[in-house]
Amino acid sequence: MSLSDLPGGVPDPMVTHRGTTAALAEPVDRARTLWITGVVLVNLGINAAFFGPIQVLLGQQAIHFDEGQKEAILALVTGAGAAVSLVANPLFGAFSDRTTSRFGRRVPWVLIGALLGAVALVALAGAPNVAVMTVLWCLVQAGCNGAYAAITAAIPDRVPVVQRGTVGGLAAMGQTIGILVGAVIAAVVAGNFALGYLICAAALIAGVVLYLFKNDDEPLPPSARPPFSLGRFARGFWVSPRRYPDFAWAWLTRLLVNIGNHMVTLYLLFFLRDAVQLQTTQGIEPEFGVLILTGLYAVMVIVTSVLGGSLSDRMGKRKPLVIASSVIIAVASLILGFAPTWTGALIGAAVLGIGFGAYLAVDFALITQVLPTALDRGRDLGVINVANSLPQVIAPVIAYPFVTLWGGYISLYVAAAVIGLLGAVFVVKIKGVD
Repeated sequence: MSLSDLPGGVPDPMVTHRGTTAALAEPVDRARTLWITGVVLVNLGINAAFFGPIQVLLGQQAIHFDEGQKEAILALVTGAGAAVSLVANPLFGAFSDRTTSRFGRRVPWVLIGALLGAVALVALAGAPNVAVMTVLWCLVQAGCNGAYAAITAAIPDRVPVVQRGTVGGLAAMGQTIGILVGAVIAAVVAGNFALGYLICAAALIAGVVLYLFKNDDEPLPPSARPPFSLGRFARGFWVSPRRYPDFAWAWLTRLLVNIGNHMVTLYLLFFLRDAVQLQTTQGIEPEFGVLILTGLYAVMVIVTSVLGGSLSDRMGKRKPLVIASSVIIAVASLILGFAPTWTGALIGAAVLGIGFGAYLAVDFALITQVLPTALDRGRDLGVINVANSLPQVIAPVIAYPFVTLWGGYISLYVAAAVIGLLGAVFVVKIKGVD
């Protein structure tokens, strides 16, 4: 039976005259401004809910439970949450690929994910111990990753290749503003982490509203969905490097760059407290120092993500900008390592923002061009997003002994630079994208 026919031979209105469903067709028309704004806001809300806790609130809660073990508690909680995200992102992406709701494939999962994340954040505000804190943060990760998997897959669904660098840059801008909003929330609540979690939950819900009502999501007709097989579904999460080498190299590149980046940012609050001794040397509270550095980083990311994405669209090339941005990120790590001062931190944050902004936009556009199939965009981007989440598991494991046993922050940041530079090396292996 042709995919263009429903049972009984009735034409399916959601199938194009070429026999390809509209939901799976390669987009041609440029994405509308209102739709792009909705995508930006979803990314903003998700990242406010992620990074307000990761940057400050979880650390403050760890200090509340046991200041002497704060690094270990933070590593446990963030590592467990990241482990959940490793499963949640590709799993929710795969669920969205198979969703035949009249509202579209991605919209239901953006809503479900946001609601789950918000409820867990509210509960996290009253966590009585480290065990409950860990479980609730895992639920936050599950919900936010579900929403993120769906909104990420919506971009190649709706945006033509020639516009993806620009839209990827704007999405990265939304992510960065979300990080800044999270830092602002943490600073404004002045150590009241419970209130901070409640505000983060509100930001997450507010961020998805526009997209839910202005989503342009094409429904997938039931006739276009393959019959479900648990074995086939499970095997689908393995994307063969032999069959799809460009996809594999793109995944590895993103993994390495993100490991380096997470190693830089994981202990930022403690770096300012213990290495820079910010309160003693500058009279600035470390939490406020995180806000300042995040703001500076955010400005640089916003500028370079939009400019870098647009430039890559005009050039028609992705790899040179990915390589250059990876090198810049490594330089930022070295600045922090060899200049553990407030001035060094400011310069390092600015350089990191310049490099990571361009990287986020251009690497995302590159990845959308190496996806194996249109039917499985959500699942495959979820697999790619594992390279965002896995570093949250790996980076604490690598970073903890560097900070506590192997030379402190200077050795940590040198290691981060070396790991990130490997990403620049391996991107040249990608053959199908210039």
